[in-house]
Amino acid sequence: MNKRFPVLLPVLLLLLATGCKKILEVKPLSSITEATYFQTEGDFDPYLTGIYTSMRSFANNVTYGTERSEELVAASNSRFGVAWTQLITPSSGAINYNDWYAAIGNCNLLLSKIQGFGFAASPDTKKRILAETYSLRAFFYFHLTRIIGDAPLMLQAVTDENVPLLPRSKAVDVMKQIQSDIDTAIGYFTSMTTFSAKTYPSKYRFSYGAVQALKADSRLWSAKVLGGGETDFTAAVNAINEVEASGVSLNADYKNVTGVRAATNPEVILAAYYNRDETSANYVLNALPFFTIVQGALNIDSIPYAQSSGNGQGAYQISPLSRSLFAANPSDKRIPYTWITERQASGPRISWITKYTGTKYADDRIADNDLVLYRLSDIYLLKAEAYAGLNDVPNAIVYLNKVRARAGNGAYSGAADKASLEKEILDERGRELFFENKRWYDLVRFHKGGTIDVYAYVPNLKGKTTPLFWPLNTTVLANNKMLVQTEGY
Repeated sequence: MNKRFPVLLPVLLLLLATGCKKILEVKPLSSITEATYFQTEGDFDPYLTGIYTSMRSFANNVTYGTERSEELVAASNSRFGVAWTQLITPSSGAINYNDWYAAIGNCNLLLSKIQGFGFAASPDTKKRILAETYSLRAFFYFHLTRIIGDAPLMLQAVTDENVPLLPRSKAVDVMKQIQSDIDTAIGYFTSMTTFSAKTYPSKYRFSYGAVQALKADSRLWSAKVLGGGETDFTAAVNAINEVEASGVSLNADYKNVTGVRAATNPEVILAAYYNRDETSANYVLNALPFFTIVQGALNIDSIPYAQSSGNGQGAYQISPLSRSLFAANPSDKRIPYTWITERQASGPRISWITKYTGTKYADDRIADNDLVLYRLSDIYLLKAEAYAGLNDVPNAIVYLNKVRARAGNGAYSGAADKASLEKEILDERGRELFFENKRWYDLVRFHKGGTIDVYAYVPNLKGKTTPLFWPLNTTVLANNKMLVQTEGY
């Protein structure tokens, strides 16, 4: 996959024009694309590879997964917007969902075009392509519904101007489609003659283990946010059983969790690929300080800084609230790989994030870590959460302890009632998964499940009534009179 990105990036710019004009404000399939692609069976895999750039783009956007949470505060060069301040309105910070539907449109087009090809020489290739495409479409819809809730369901390929206007479907119906796509993907994976649950041809593409991780994640969202309850909790547990049997294992040393690239990282299930020579920097750019900010620090050799402000923005630091999650265990082995406090002669200063530190090249440090979407400790904590939702406290503690053990914190010895345990699982996710672009979704899920009041927990939400889901951009609404604004705006 990494070798194809440079060639396919211009291709993707064409492919992003394959969405739905009236609904999604992007042009339908161009005649150039129609004439160029899907002429032979060999056209589908490159097209599919191009769609993964959309997955990477969403993985790299911390506006929706991180900035509304409690994880970050300003460092030396704040770049926060309305998401962080929780001052979102239909005209400021609202979502224009073109990118999501362009990605979904690409999936729809591939699914439509591939039907006419038999792949007689390699039927497993067709099944794999279909499995990955259904997985990606499920991922895109899941990512979107966690941001706006109700969303239009566009499942047909768009190849001309005749596109009907669609209203927003209820989030529960979007979730039904997500689960249908996931189950379809699983069916294609398992029907391959070469199928093995332990096969990860690429950690940068969907595999059987990765789509099971997505299933668990989406089922927990459905259980708590959409009222799915026991059925969804049970389905999440079953999906995680499959992930556990898929050949992944915890890194012995936490520093390798994000310090080792996904391709050779035994803990990673799915990641977004980054490399200095083939991609631009990722969101970590905002967390890295540059030299003139930290010069004079007594511990400067331990601070992951860039030489130039172009490679390190110095905008984010870990919040006091996130640091406080580690207070009960100051020897937690994750702390050095989560933050470091700059020490000047005048005293402590900024607590710089060390979760992703980029790569230090001869000329400068570059924020080019692979961005992890799913890894095993995340999945363990999802299973602990699912067991807690089922009132199976003993098993919830078992999976919580699997994560605590690597951190050197020993077995959980706190209160064993469901409410206390769920709060501890949320706190553990805050420690284990800090700055991995998951926290806001976690907070919404645990808020909807009754564990916390997110309006009391997140400092910038206190005293506000900003809805948890984003509003639609006024332009989106103006172009489709069948759409209604997100509730609360």
